[in-house]
Amino acid sequence: MNYDYLFRHTPLTRRCFLKLSSLSLAGLASGCAVNPVTGRQQLMLVSEEQEINIDKKNSPHQFSVDYGTIQDQKLNNYISSVGKKLSIRSHRPDMPYSFRGVNAAYINAYAFPGGSIAATRGILLEMENESQLAALLGHELAHVNARHTASQMSKGMLGNAFLTGATTFTSRGQYGKLTEQIGMLSAGLLLASYSRDNEREADAIGMEYMVSAGYNPQGMIGLMAILMKISKHKPSAIELMFSTHPMSDERYINAQDNALETTRSSRNRPLGKERYMDETAHLRKIGNAIKTMQSGDEAMGKKEYKTAQELFTKALKQAPNDYTALVMMAKCQLALEDYKEANHYAELAKKVYPEEAQSYHLQGIAKILQKQYNEAYQSFSTCEQLLPGNPNISFYKGMSLEGMQRRREAAIEYRRYLQNSGGQGTQSGHAYQRLVDWGYIKQPVQQPKQ
Repeated sequence: MNYDYLFRHTPLTRRCFLKLSSLSLAGLASGCAVNPVTGRQQLMLVSEEQEINIDKKNSPHQFSVDYGTIQDQKLNNYISSVGKKLSIRSHRPDMPYSFRGVNAAYINAYAFPGGSIAATRGILLEMENESQLAALLGHELAHVNARHTASQMSKGMLGNAFLTGATTFTSRGQYGKLTEQIGMLSAGLLLASYSRDNEREADAIGMEYMVSAGYNPQGMIGLMAILMKISKHKPSAIELMFSTHPMSDERYINAQDNALETTRSSRNRPLGKERYMDETAHLRKIGNAIKTMQSGDEAMGKKEYKTAQELFTKALKQAPNDYTALVMMAKCQLALEDYKEANHYAELAKKVYPEEAQSYHLQGIAKILQKQYNEAYQSFSTCEQLLPGNPNISFYKGMSLEGMQRRREAAIEYRRYLQNSGGQGTQSGHAYQRLVDWGYIKQPVQQPKQ
């Protein structure tokens, strides 16, 4: 390796040079980079192009796990307008940012490294004004701008699920053995978990962005107060958010201190409560239903499926055409082994949101379990068209084809699954054994022990 070239083109600190000296040749191609926020050098083996590609590969799957982008286009446009007002004032204004609400009932917001940012319906319901929304989006923007995810990847702190994207989906999930049937990604599996230092930095940078965009810094204090209150009264609703965004009293105190350091004029700015309430009015009409879904989701996690069923029934009485409630009920019926009812609710969900993939996936599972293999194959094929890149779909297409006695085509899907899934778990064992049984793979001959 020509180290002289590196010194001529990228001034390296001694610390960075020592780190680079221990890395592979592939790692040296990226080396140290200047953090766009702090101006300091940091170990960075992930390029901006890679950040964007990782985002494109992973974010659609996480959005689908969170029941898709909310269908209220007016509300989405509002969220996007606030986000764009912040992003043009960020340290990396040319990143391909996008902002959206997602249908999930739990309380969270997250960012992917290329700038795809989402807030769940759960957290949108908890906030009270536009300044709090700006604080939330500013915080997530700060993670992107400070390259926190890329830094973790460079240090080897993120698991293979994020590094290789959607190709590592397994039967991991929220509901234990149920996911061996459902085969969907668990909520948050593709999200980075930040350190307390990351969170402290993102809070400070996020406040800088929101104040620069004309918002009242009290929005950040109000957001912190909301999160702390929920953590004390309903910790399960915010469990995933705190696992990826660690919360502490220190963050709240720092937000207060940072707000005091801003000019008096910024502290006197309006909070934007009336506009926020107007833009979220439709969402708030079904607020009770969304909170009931949170409780149903918690019951599912405890495998209290009958309780979950009662809660989802209640939610559907309040919001009969809600996609998330319908899909949650379909999952619940699968757990209760009522496959006909699972299919029924998945079909209703498809009609409500035909562009979203999860309902097709669940319907395919229900059809397989009823031995309706042709219909199952059609459901999985549509799911794959809507959301390509999940190897589990190849496995279930293989199962459907096997059920139809179409072995050659099933073998193709099983082989595709094994190539893209990492070859772990019971599904991989089934796929491999079928290929052996059908003569597509020859097992090595076991040599007798001497």
